[in-house]
Amino acid sequence: MKISEMKQALAGLDAVNFQLPDGSFLPSHFHVTEVGLVSKHFIDCGGVERRETVANFQLWEAGDYDHRLAPQKFLHILKLSEKILGREDLNIEVEYQQATIGKFGLRFDGQHFVLTTKQTACLAQDACGVPAGQFALPQLQVAGCTPSGGCC
Repeated sequence: MKISEMKQALAGLDAVNFQLPDGSFLPSHFHVTEVGLVSKHFIDCGGVERRETVANFQLWEAGDYDHRLAPQKFLHILKLSEKILGREDLNIEVEYQQATIGKFGLRFDGQHFVLTTKQTACLAQDACGVPAGQFALPQLQVAGCTPSGGCC
């Protein structure tokens, strides 16, 4: 989800709710504690230099059970964050504390903001010997059965 899409969604809401990938919801007293610009400059395993930039939102909850973030307040936070984010329509990444800090993508289902799982991937599959379009998964062997053996 891009910042412009979030702003558009917030404009039509009465309440802001975030849903986790497992279907549960963040407590309604959550806070947006940070809105930041995260830039990643790296080299993939094939030696290609890459850059990625996202708007990062950190969600947090405390014991202030009467706290509610209204859509207009969230829009105000986004307006303030333009000092850091600029006016570029960036993709949004969400951080939320669970057993460890989780990083999520974001989508809107028409009513709620849904945190989506993120996956790692090899960006240079040809340089690593991974055939295009295939994932490198651990090879399972169960009772003499192998993935290429025809029994799975």
